[in-house]
Amino acid sequence: MEKLKPKLFSVMKNYSKEQLVKDIIAGIIVAIIALPLSIALAIASGVNPEQGLYTAIVAGFFISFLGGSRVQIGGPTAAFVTIIYGIIQNYNIDGLIVATLMAGIILVIMGLCHFGSLIKYIPYTITTGFTTGIAVTLAVGQLKDFLGLKMGSVPSEFIEKLKAYSENIHSFSTSAFLIGAIALFIHIVWPWLVHKMPEKIHAIADKLPASLLAIIVTTLMVKFLNMDVATIGSSYENVSNALPKFNIPNVNFEMIKNLISPAFTIAILAGIESLLSCVVSDGMIGSKHRSNMELVAQGTGNIFSALFGGIPATGAIARTAANVKNGGRTPIAGMVHSITLLFVLVILMPLAKLIPMPTLAAVLIVVAYNMSSWREFVRLVKSSPKSDILVLITTFLLTVVFDLVVAIEVGIVMAAILFMKRMSDVTVMQGWNYLDDGEDDETDPDNLSYKVVPKGVAVYEIIGPMFFGATDKFLDVSIENHGKIKIVIIRMRGVPALDVTALHSLEGLYATCQKKNIKLLFSHVQEQPMHAMEKSGFTNMVGQNNFRKNIDDALSYATSLLTK
Repeated sequence: MEKLKPKLFSVMKNYSKEQLVKDIIAGIIVAIIALPLSIALAIASGVNPEQGLYTAIVAGFFISFLGGSRVQIGGPTAAFVTIIYGIIQNYNIDGLIVATLMAGIILVIMGLCHFGSLIKYIPYTITTGFTTGIAVTLAVGQLKDFLGLKMGSVPSEFIEKLKAYSENIHSFSTSAFLIGAIALFIHIVWPWLVHKMPEKIHAIADKLPASLLAIIVTTLMVKFLNMDVATIGSSYENVSNALPKFNIPNVNFEMIKNLISPAFTIAILAGIESLLSCVVSDGMIGSKHRSNMELVAQGTGNIFSALFGGIPATGAIARTAANVKNGGRTPIAGMVHSITLLFVLVILMPLAKLIPMPTLAAVLIVVAYNMSSWREFVRLVKSSPKSDILVLITTFLLTVVFDLVVAIEVGIVMAAILFMKRMSDVTVMQGWNYLDDGEDDETDPDNLSYKVVPKGVAVYEIIGPMFFGATDKFLDVSIENHGKIKIVIIRMRGVPALDVTALHSLEGLYATCQKKNIKLLFSHVQEQPMHAMEKSGFTNMVGQNNFRKNIDDALSYATSLLTK
């Protein structure tokens, strides 16, 4: 079983001064990348700008310190924006703190219960659907600032957003749009320019993220050209550079009951995104993460983030990749990233008031585009079975039109139902007396072609999992001619699993056979079904001697019973 031990404690055994230098450099560079993103994501989520930094500082530190990955960088991510915004609209900031605390506790419990491997059972169609949906919602949510619309707060519902934009489009600001467009242009062109630069210059320029360059250029333009463009300072009066303070929210049972669903959604999202980031980084550095320890770290990070004024956090794939790219190989890099942001908060936060709002909107539009995976979405629509396409599109539309909670709940239920339908379709029961159709492998000792069923015996073979979705098939045992049929053999070599509903149905079949004075035998029962039968007492009910190791043994035993 995977051990619950932070990676930090493992890697420090062979830690060197050379690696310390690399980790410090990588941590500082990642902090530079995280700075504009943390502020932008906080604003998009409906909280104050500094709360994004609180999240990256507090949650980021604990995620690295306790994490199960060598290189994971934690902080606020775009996946949470829409759900945070909705929680604040309905329950205010106290509701967000409570939901984040609950999500953190859920994540810790998941890790302690070794649920890390269960995250992989969330279907790819669901994760792709809601990720693309979040991207669309995030991008649309930036139109107010990108276009400079003078309006109140943006509604949380997608349709209401579009309606509000259309009603206020007359307040469109050319200056704001120009600044946003320039920021967007820098995002698109800068990576291309860096790639074209000479090698020596490229090595330096590559360290400067496009988002930070866009902020520097557009902030200087607005400041020195006296442009009438909203900035963080003009939009948020009380931008603080104070250290995060410990705060316990006002909480009651009614709030907990209302927020349990959003809390589970935050926990599932944090688990999926953080473990996906771990898998990606494992491939980059040739390591193997500890998924359960990572969940404990994510939960701890979210608990402390909530208590110190932050918002939900998880592993950030882009920042983690940047960490690896710049030489980070231990959790020290992530801790340095948090400490660097702490200094930025205290020293440089007053300068953040000058950042134009359209620039932050452009940063998030680029983030939304990068996370949308629209090419993968289109590929799945073109190449997937119809049932998977239905789950994909339904999850996407529900994420956009309603919210992420509804989308994940409905998506998982749909995927489960469709999976059961597929399993039901592959589960068959067939009866035979004498088969000679050549379908079985002639080297198979259980080849049906060589079996002769004695008169008075009926054999039924079940192929596929026996579960509640397929009970109608394997109960199709014909014992109408019970005067002629003395023994029924259920051949189960093709049954890998059996659930309690199927077992209950077999008990009903046994009771019917008893009433009609028919002997019930079982052939070649596999390990899991046999364990379930033994645990429930079904084997004792039927009789241990009536479970035979293979079909030959069962037929031979049936023949001996008939001759008595």
